[in-house]
Amino acid sequence: MISILLIKLLIAHVLGDFVFQPSKWVEGKRKNTYKSKYFYFHGLIHLFALIVLLGFDWSYWLSILILVGSHLLIDLIKINLDKRLNTRLLFAMDQILHILVIIGVVYINEPFEISLRKINSPEILLSILVILFITFVSSILMKVLMGKWVMKEDKTSDSLKNAGQYIGVLERLFIFIFIILDQWSAIGLLITAKSVFRFSDLSRAKDRKLTEYILIGTLMSFGIAIITGLLYLYLIKQI
Repeated sequence: MISILLIKLLIAHVLGDFVFQPSKWVEGKRKNTYKSKYFYFHGLIHLFALIVLLGFDWSYWLSILILVGSHLLIDLIKINLDKRLNTRLLFAMDQILHILVIIGVVYINEPFEISLRKINSPEILLSILVILFITFVSSILMKVLMGKWVMKEDKTSDSLKNAGQYIGVLERLFIFIFIILDQWSAIGLLITAKSVFRFSDLSRAKDRKLTEYILIGTLMSFGIAIITGLLYLYLIKQI
């Protein structure tokens, strides 16, 4: 059963970190760190959100202090590491630390048990294997299979770096999820949407080589995802 306390604390976190934190505050904290007034405004927003969501229940006063204090400390560390680490990595680490503190506070108030048996269950392990195959293995497989064709149009500087790879990974994940949910019509919609976006690429092609290259890659990517999804459903029934 999902803890109501956990949900409330997560809502407070989202409100404080994303909803009620303007870009002006973020830039102010980056520039002046703990000397910025926005650093403390940010803490007050979290404090207010926690007090309201917890129903002004002062029995949680220690938990609220831990959450607000740790949040400001983690933010301060993040600000000091801003120019040393990759922005995306820093953002992920920041949010993971905040969530771990929230889970710790929930555990203090409502002790729970984490069962490793569920994590080590065949269903979970099979799901992890399939996701790894769809994201990493299939990307390399696609690159190997399509590697014998080199299209000059793919070398254009207008394209985002590794955009094609990310698009392929996302579309295969979507297809896998749609198959699990038995939403085949959504797969058809995804194919249609991609065809519309790809129409400009096809219309600019000087010959049909690019058209054939795009169609082969798309059909291969969709085929891998569909076969993987069907195989997953078959194996999950055998467990």
